[in-house]
Amino acid sequence: FQASNPGQFENDSDVLWQRGHVPETIVYHGRVGINTDAPDEALVVCGNAKVMGRVMHPSDSRAKQNIREVDTNEQLRRITQMRLVEYDYKPEFASVMGINNT
Repeated sequence: FQASNPGQFENDSDVLWQRGHVPETIVYHGRVGINTDAPDEALVVCGNAKVMGRVMHPSDSRAKQNIREVDTNEQLRRITQMRLVEYDYKPEFASVMGINNT
């Protein structure tokens, strides 16, 4: 979308932006791209992002409970069964994402 007037978008027929249920929030039902017009995920940022706070990720310890030690020998056995690979990025992906070393 391109803003033609502050707070309005040229394609008003698709009501994708909505006020959130929590104060001072907005919800977009679709994909959002920053510096890209072809986002393939919920949010795609092509460029640097600055976060002035915490980033919560499903692997973050703050999201877990019942954390306990495991049998190291069993885990090493499992690791030896993993398929390890090397790869090159496809040129079209690398150019869109700004990756120089593929």
